[in-house]
Amino acid sequence: MTVSVVLYTADLRLRDHPPLHAALRSSDEVVPLFVRDPGIHAAGFDAPNRRAFLADCLHDLDASLRHRGGRLVIRSGPVVREVCAVAAACGAAEVHMAAGVTAYAHRREERLRKELGAVGVALRVHEAVITALAPGAVTPSGSDHYGVFTPYLRRWSRETLRGPLAAPRAVRVPDGVGGEPPPRRADVSGTSPGLPPGGETAGRDRLARWSRSGGMAAYEDRHDDLAGDATSRLSPYLHFGTVSAAEAVHRARKQGGPGAEAFVRQLCWRDFHHQVLAARPEASWRDYRTRDDRWRGEEEAAEDIAAWRDGRTGYPVVDAAMRQLRHEGWMHNRARLLTASFLTKTLYVDWRIGARHFLDLLVDGDVVNNQLNWQWAAGTGTDTRPHRVLNPTVQAKRFDPDGTYVRRWVPELADVEAGRIHEPWRLPEDRRDALGYPDPVVDLAEGLARFRHARGRD
Repeated sequence: MTVSVVLYTADLRLRDHPPLHAALRSSDEVVPLFVRDPGIHAAGFDAPNRRAFLADCLHDLDASLRHRGGRLVIRSGPVVREVCAVAAACGAAEVHMAAGVTAYAHRREERLRKELGAVGVALRVHEAVITALAPGAVTPSGSDHYGVFTPYLRRWSRETLRGPLAAPRAVRVPDGVGGEPPPRRADVSGTSPGLPPGGETAGRDRLARWSRSGGMAAYEDRHDDLAGDATSRLSPYLHFGTVSAAEAVHRARKQGGPGAEAFVRQLCWRDFHHQVLAARPEASWRDYRTRDDRWRGEEEAAEDIAAWRDGRTGYPVVDAAMRQLRHEGWMHNRARLLTASFLTKTLYVDWRIGARHFLDLLVDGDVVNNQLNWQWAAGTGTDTRPHRVLNPTVQAKRFDPDGTYVRRWVPELADVEAGRIHEPWRLPEDRRDALGYPDPVVDLAEGLARFRHARGRD
């Protein structure tokens, strides 16, 4: 009787899962394993929202496996130690897992390969599980990765993605491999009130409903509409791998049309960031392209940072977005760009401070997309226009013209007319005082002048 272990990481699903498919093909029995790694906690990455969402994902995965005669084995402890212990307990000949791109993932893979190899167990690492196309599958001449998105998109779009794999009909798990019960969302405190449910079932249902309701077809025209809530909201499910990026691309291309093409472009952005970080793991904390910024830090900008975090900057669209983040553990993509640009280029605060706050709250927060998107906004990443500044008032009037998004999240301004809601400082003084809404923390012109001076462009 041959046995393999499948180590789950950020790929918590049964459908379109190459490591599980390969293990079932090569072995009589399989141990689906998830390790609750204390290293994630020590690094500060197991924020409450993601911990609660993860609990849902593990429950759902365990239930799906049990429906097929199997179960999910959950262990707690250092990953390498627990994987080796499980492999020894069941006499596994192979361990299968998805490839990762972070520095931590690289170290984990190296240590697993060394420790498992020492006892005669093979480590099989599978590409294109977490992404649609494997990082490094396409490279430009003279470089190990693409540093600009558009050339990558052109090349990526010509590649043939692997076909989606069906969920297994049966999963036989050997007896005698002990584990823990799945964690429960109810046991996690400090979560956002509007946190969505996690798991493969919820993710696939969201994708199906969004597609059927016309969300994908309208995506090209409506994805920047702040109030319309027309985006897929699939990012948490992609982050935890409960929805396959490759399968999502295939589904969108099958539907076709401008909306589907725009959606696929966003999935390509995700792959683009993964191939950047795979080649430059240090970009998770260091500028990808330094501009020699002398950012303001926690002490110097303490009041401005606090106002930004609390949604009290005096700029309604920024404050609405920051309050949405706190309530839902999620934020509209256009709002993410606005709030990041405001912190880094108007308040001139180090992008790492903003990235850390997002990781504390975002249910989809990950080192790859969060850090590289922040650098894009700060002008130290892959943006070909590094001095670009998004004016929050201009952006608000364009993407929330009636103020519906602002009214939803900033109730102090609920009765302000559309013509003034994005510029409440223009209201009569007595009316401003009655609103109880703060004055702007900085004048936009002053903030821009400070940024341009720091970058040597004044």
